[in-house]
Amino acid sequence: MIIDAHAHIIVPEILRDAAPDEAWRPRVSVHDGQQVIEFGGKHIKSAVREFVDINAILDEQDKSGVERVVLCPWVSLLRYDASPDEGRETCAIYNQALSSLAQKQAGRISALGMIPLQDPDLAAIELEAVMKLLGVGGVEIAASVNGVYLGDDRFESFWSAAEAIGALVFIHPTTRGFGEEVFSDYYLWNTVGNPLETTIAAAHLIMAGVMERHPGLKVLLAHGGGTILSLRGRLHHAHTFQPQARARLKESPEESLRRFYFDTVTHDGGLLRSLVDFVGADHVLLGSDYPFDMGVERPLEIVRQAGLAPSDEALILGGNAARLLGLEG
Repeated sequence: MIIDAHAHIIVPEILRDAAPDEAWRPRVSVHDGQQVIEFGGKHIKSAVREFVDINAILDEQDKSGVERVVLCPWVSLLRYDASPDEGRETCAIYNQALSSLAQKQAGRISALGMIPLQDPDLAAIELEAVMKLLGVGGVEIAASVNGVYLGDDRFESFWSAAEAIGALVFIHPTTRGFGEEVFSDYYLWNTVGNPLETTIAAAHLIMAGVMERHPGLKVLLAHGGGTILSLRGRLHHAHTFQPQARARLKESPEESLRRFYFDTVTHDGGLLRSLVDFVGADHVLLGSDYPFDMGVERPLEIVRQAGLAPSDEALILGGNAARLLGLEG
């Protein structure tokens, strides 16, 4: 089975039409043939394929050769800037809608829900409820929470719960950049800023010892892990001598790095092959980043361009996702 493990949806239940008085909710409309998302005072046009209607989304997946799609929220709607109670209410709306979609299309849809990670203890409690509601799967979280990266000790209760429950935790950048003026040039906030944020999150988790303390974690990094693989030598070198780099991590950084899972959204067959060579085919999952302009409209093609063994290709195209999401058998 071909499984797209990285695809987003805005569920109708979260739109402004469902609660017109709640100004934080987005509107999605089409102007001059272009889909526009009104959110946070901005008009966003980067979602170039259907973002709301599930039948149209599944039609798009059919055209790309995908047989099952793992839907997760649009990361901008994780609402970490809200109070924990408000965040919990938003999560409940999204998770229930995703659960309904997964039940109605049991052979086509899996889902990754959302939790109020601005309150890690509450998020740990909610995680179990989300897993039961969705049946299988896990959650999507952002690479940072209000500027705090994921290796911070405040998130320890969440990571402990995720390991104990066996949840797949998908880390996605926030798409907000870093506040530097240069990121407003040449689409750098997306091409460089998004993978850079994922890179920082992964490095923080490694050097803080989170992946070492919780070897059973199932953490999936968006966009091929950003640039984390190209920095493994620097992380290793720092760990051999620098007190801060050695403060929390006992094992070599490469050992923790190999514990992550990575999607295929690299836009480069050779780069994908290098990723597979380092982490193993059993740690790479097909992804499209649907419906965005920086996504991959034909995600199977890049996997086949990598020149992998048929058994490795089968793992990446669906076997790994099926295993991690409990879809086997």
